[in-house]
Amino acid sequence: TSFPNAARLASYGGLAPTTKSSGTSIHGEHAPRGGNRQLKRAMFVSAFAALHDPASRTYYDKCRARGKTHTQALLRLARHRISVLFAMLCDGTFYEPRVPRAMAA
Repeated sequence: TSFPNAARLASYGGLAPTTKSSGTSIHGEHAPRGGNRQLKRAMFVSAFAALHDPASRTYYDKCRARGKTHTQALLRLARHRISVLFAMLCDGTFYEPRVPRAMAA
């Protein structure tokens, strides 16, 4: 109940991208250095461990194909897992793995 949506939880954990601005110049999005370090670390490690899960691996590979580095793709996967975790907490359900579209075809 402390967070109205998954984006706020991700921001609290330091997993939401931020835009750096100074005066009239605006720089691109990057991973913030702040946030709850324990939550960020736990989600990063869980994302790394989830690379054995077919759905998570597909998401990771898709990020890598778009030109992201290994660490950037892991951070995106961690952010994605925050959204899934938030939905599970709101609905009171357990995790049910999805079959990625690439594997279903």
